[in-house]
Amino acid sequence: MPVAAIIPAYNEEKTVGNILKLLKSIESIDEIILVSDGSTDNTANIGRSYGVKVIELPQNRGKVGAVMCGVKSTDADVILLLDADLVGLKREHVCELLKPVLEEGAEMTVGVFKNGRGATDLAQKIAPFLSGQRAIRRWVFEKLESYNIKDYGLEIALTILANKENLKIKTVILNELTHVMKEEKRGFIIGAISRLKMYWDILACILRLKLEVF
Repeated sequence: MPVAAIIPAYNEEKTVGNILKLLKSIESIDEIILVSDGSTDNTANIGRSYGVKVIELPQNRGKVGAVMCGVKSTDADVILLLDADLVGLKREHVCELLKPVLEEGAEMTVGVFKNGRGATDLAQKIAPFLSGQRAIRRWVFEKLESYNIKDYGLEIALTILANKENLKIKTVILNELTHVMKEEKRGFIIGAISRLKMYWDILACILRLKLEVF
């Protein structure tokens, strides 16, 4: 099954290059798509320097818009989603995410950080369904289009859809992997505000989509 790796990114010039470099070395990935979601830094230029497909959105659409734009630009049967701010991504992480979908009949994998660093490990231990590291069959995204989701609602929507459709899901432990936190990227105050907005959007998404499950 053809695999497309989609990396949604908003001003991630410091980390996205290392992710693209690694993905280029993995034979099972047929296509790499970097969606620069209204970035104002060198994110898109870095993508072009690695020879991957770059989609530049003129305005920030949020993660849902960026990911769905990437999905619609490929015919791949399996979509690998990775955040652009990962630190410590290794070949085995990617292979472990893909293997259950490519070889074991899983329809979705969800990657959970472990032994990365305390703050990010704890966040994913409390709410593993928020993980952005996933491998997913394409048809799941086609089904997802019928859901009314917004920024930061993607992971919640995928989780609820998976429960509703009784998908075969496998949790994959991603050892020694972490990511740059919002407070580190944008400063404590702006980062904290952004985090609160994320939690609000997630709560709104849960309340809205809960009606779809029951």
